Amino acid sequence: MLKSRKRKQVEVEHNPKPPTKETAKDPYPNHPRPTREECLSVRDDLLALHGFPQEFAKYREQRLISQSSNGCDAVHSEPSDEKESVLDGLVRTLLSQNTTEVNSQKAFASLKSAFPTWEEVLAADSQGLENAIRCGGLARTKASCIKNMLSCLLEKKEKLCLEYLRDLSVDEIKAELSHFKGIGPKTVSCVLMFQLQQDDFPVDTHVFEIAKALAWVPVGADRNKTYLHLNQWIPNELKFDLNCLLYTHGKLCRQCIKKGGSASSQQEKKSNDNSNSCPLLRYCK
Repeated sequence: MLKSRKRKQVEVEHNPKPPTKETAKDPYPNHPRPTREECLSVRDDLLALHGFPQEFAKYREQRLISQSSNGCDAVHSEPSDEKESVLDGLVRTLLSQNTTEVNSQKAFASLKSAFPTWEEVLAADSQGLENAIRCGGLARTKASCIKNMLSCLLEKKEKLCLEYLRDLSVDEIKAELSHFKGIGPKTVSCVLMFQLQQDDFPVDTHVFEIAKALAWVPVGADRNKTYLHLNQWIPNELKFDLNCLLYTHGKLCRQCIKKGGSASSQQEKKSNDNSNSCPLLRYCK
């Protein structure tokens, strides 16, 4: 779902509680950031600046409902009309790879218009499917991935539905989705956070760049290791809001990323009164 111009790659997520055996999955165990206090402060600053992003509001409400029903015996079957299905969310996220948010939304809408059901998508010829999603870019690759995933799902579960994932653990969900060719860990992470209301922290281009600017990861960190590290250190209860806010801020502001808190005087003059408009500049070193 999150916009990115680069191939999205991430790895496994776990609770940030050093030093247990879980920290073996942290590539930077000696880099004790971000602290809980930093996460809270950045979350609050961005919330004051942007408010909570409306594009993610429905997912936030679903999380609150899910959390309030914890401890109750719930049977997960087909999603309600108001709730996006896991399969819809997975394909929507897949279509968002290597394109803009606007184009990926157009591609998904075009796909659903041309083929209202997933059975029709599976039965469609490859050319027709590619034409339906062409506006999202990489049409041949994405169409092949969608067809393969639906075919494997039908063979395994005898119906085109992923709602059974709601009853599985995070590790089980990752194992299930990773079996599908072309469904990478970044896509899995987004589905975990948005459709399945799990505590995961996807690292897209925006989140990655800001994390580097804030020194939340060591110099030279790649996005894959950044994902592993941040999922260890960011408290579970802050992951959703902080991720949505960092993503939104990354789209709207480039000061904290480009300047890293040390803008040249020429750049500062150019930005004039807006030079202090980014609250994250005070965290950049």
